[in-house]
Amino acid sequence: ILKPSINMALLRYIVDRLHPLLNSPYRLRDKQGEKIGHIKIGEVGEKMARLRLYANGRKILYTNFRGPNGGEVDIIARDGNTLSFVEVKTRRKRSTSRPLDAVNFKKRQLIRRGARAWLKLLKDEDILWRFDVVEVDLTEGEKPEITVIEGAF
Repeated sequence: ILKPSINMALLRYIVDRLHPLLNSPYRLRDKQGEKIGHIKIGEVGEKMARLRLYANGRKILYTNFRGPNGGEVDIIARDGNTLSFVEVKTRRKRSTSRPLDAVNFKKRQLIRRGARAWLKLLKDEDILWRFDVVEVDLTEGEKPEITVIEGAF
């Protein structure tokens, strides 16, 4: 019998190396040949980000958290003993700017507001936490490029 930690490590390895969303060429058009809309692209990017974070050893605690004062966080995860508030930015193709560049001051304020609301729910001021960004670059017919940026801001 395998120890639970070995099972989890094996499962994370399998997800990272074999899951079709992370390891197959992505199609940016539907069956009718129409471009997939930005909402669907964003949803797929968030799913890919969750899988990559899981494969990297994080525990996903909550997705699409909306605070009472308008704050929002795409993914809240635990990375060891650190709480991670994750923003996911998905782009069809890397151009002159990175997806990270879209996390401007206004967006950061929105994420900070969401993080404060989550921390208030925990009632634990001594917890370690940080803001991360996951960039997902999708190019027609290629495997997705997923970059996790810890402590992005």
